[in-house]
Amino acid sequence: MKLEGVITALITPFSSDGTIDFPALRALVEAQIQAGIHGLVACGTTAETPAMKHSESDQVIRAVVDQAAGRVPVIVGTGSNNTDATVEYTRNAKALGADAALVVTPYYNKPQQEGMKAHFRKVADEGGLPVIIYNIPPRCVVNLTPASILELAADPRFIGVKEAGGSCTQVRDIMMGAPDHFTVLSGDDGLCIPFWALGARGVVSVASNVIPDRMLELWKLWQSGNVAGAAALDRRLAPLFSALFVETNPAPCKALAEHLGICTSHVRLPLSSATEATRKAVITAWQSI
Repeated sequence: MKLEGVITALITPFSSDGTIDFPALRALVEAQIQAGIHGLVACGTTAETPAMKHSESDQVIRAVVDQAAGRVPVIVGTGSNNTDATVEYTRNAKALGADAALVVTPYYNKPQQEGMKAHFRKVADEGGLPVIIYNIPPRCVVNLTPASILELAADPRFIGVKEAGGSCTQVRDIMMGAPDHFTVLSGDDGLCIPFWALGARGVVSVASNVIPDRMLELWKLWQSGNVAGAAALDRRLAPLFSALFVETNPAPCKALAEHLGICTSHVRLPLSSATEATRKAVITAWQSI
């Protein structure tokens, strides 16, 4: 599979009664594909997967894979802080039609580098899917170092890393030794430009749930060599990038999604819906672009 471009970390639409709104989910997937998005992530953090039953996650994966119908890659978040469970989730995602697994560094346990490398290798050995490493120290406490990432990247079963640590230095150090088959993706909409300048080849985007056309425009400008144009668009989008994270993701994104008629703003506990101030902030930022 080609791992490049704008890949949307899908929100999971919920109805007002808290159940998954599958028609809205399918409509979102279709709108993303029609816009030209390069891939989809189902059951990631943005999807509120920690607040879903495993049976619900399976239903989401089935719906996304069915609606995508092979037109774009479907990547499924299968990571947890339990290695055997992560293997099981990855096998299950493969059985449901996923093209790759997005596997987060084990959270809460605070594993050492050797433990994390062994964790990822077991998933690659037994999970049956290509693995994209997801490194996000702010949520997981631990940082998988560039040396560890490159050690894993030597194995072609590891096809990339979603780097969400906010560090240009880390991206640079990964790029210095990354093999050709291994793609670095920005895990932060607001850091696309600096990460792409260092050699990253795409973004796993929250913003593209609500502005897929703008995120694709940003990527196309960059790919065409129009650095000034990409930088100018990035500056226009920056207030929205910031507004989407003034509260815990995906509450602000869902507030804007509701305004745009995509789905309700409902999120599941332990998250709470965005405040009125946040709702106004994301709508105002969206209107400004």
